[in-house]
Amino acid sequence: MSFFRKLKDRVSKKTETVTQKFVTGLSTSRDQFVGAISNLFSGRSKIDEDLYEELEEILIGADVGVQTTMYLVERLRDEVKERKIKDPVELKPLLSELIAEILTKDEEEQGLRFNEDGLTVFLFVGVNGVGKTTTIGKLAHRLKNEGKKVVLAAGDTFRAGAIEQLETWGRRAGVDVIKHQAGSDPAAVIYDGIQAAKSRKADVLLCDTAGRLQNKVNLMEELKKVHRVVTREVPGAPHEVLLVLDATTGQNALVQAKQFRQAVNVSGIVLTKLDGTAKGGIVIAIDHELGLPVKLVGLGEQADDLQEFDAEQFLHALLQDMMEEETSES
Repeated sequence: MSFFRKLKDRVSKKTETVTQKFVTGLSTSRDQFVGAISNLFSGRSKIDEDLYEELEEILIGADVGVQTTMYLVERLRDEVKERKIKDPVELKPLLSELIAEILTKDEEEQGLRFNEDGLTVFLFVGVNGVGKTTTIGKLAHRLKNEGKKVVLAAGDTFRAGAIEQLETWGRRAGVDVIKHQAGSDPAAVIYDGIQAAKSRKADVLLCDTAGRLQNKVNLMEELKKVHRVVTREVPGAPHEVLLVLDATTGQNALVQAKQFRQAVNVSGIVLTKLDGTAKGGIVIAIDHELGLPVKLVGLGEQADDLQEFDAEQFLHALLQDMMEEETSES
């Protein structure tokens, strides 16, 4: 059975609603990325150096990244030689397999990690404007619907309106928000959030933090302080340090991730606005170049459009047009 058919069969066993959210959310990336690759492979009569160079341009243009692009193209060259492939059309499933290898190698790390014995604490970090507060609100909505008792800590005490924004999301989700006055010490807010979550026997505490430029040393030191407070008050916490990145910023997201990892032990990525970019290849670059699993993706504006990342769902949605081409050809 071909790679595409196997992928289609495996996704068919998953929740149809989630599958449709990935398909709809990745429509822009699919049109640009897959359309260009299909045209390249279908419009050639032979596999030559020009084809590889054009493929490099397409992958880099889709924000797969230079390092990851070079890796994929070299692997493709090796497989073409080893399998003695002559027809460029055969490169479509082969390239898809190589991308799948990157995204599925650490599948067990992709899901959110919860504390099975007491309070779970998630710390959200990232620069301004990436959607941290919105992500926290959407996750609170989701966890509440799953039956968990959730508390939010408004640790972004610097951005104008940040506390009020989190309170709005808290009201929508029906969860408590722990806050101080604007300009307060963020570590003190998180400390109070932990104590409140413990006393209210909450299952999960979601901690907002101020957006900060990754090159501002004093702000990064403050983030380390918040991290230390969480670690001291809840053994084993934070259970996730989630770096929120805006998918529309492309390669700049990789730069941000590298800097934040130096300050705190980032455990996973939240990629927002994936539905608003034609460059969904950034997911592949993050996984390959950083070795960090993408944990959550934003696929729309609604509260339930925040989804746990599923590599097979992502591949199915991104490569759907290629799969349909193969079905019609066979």
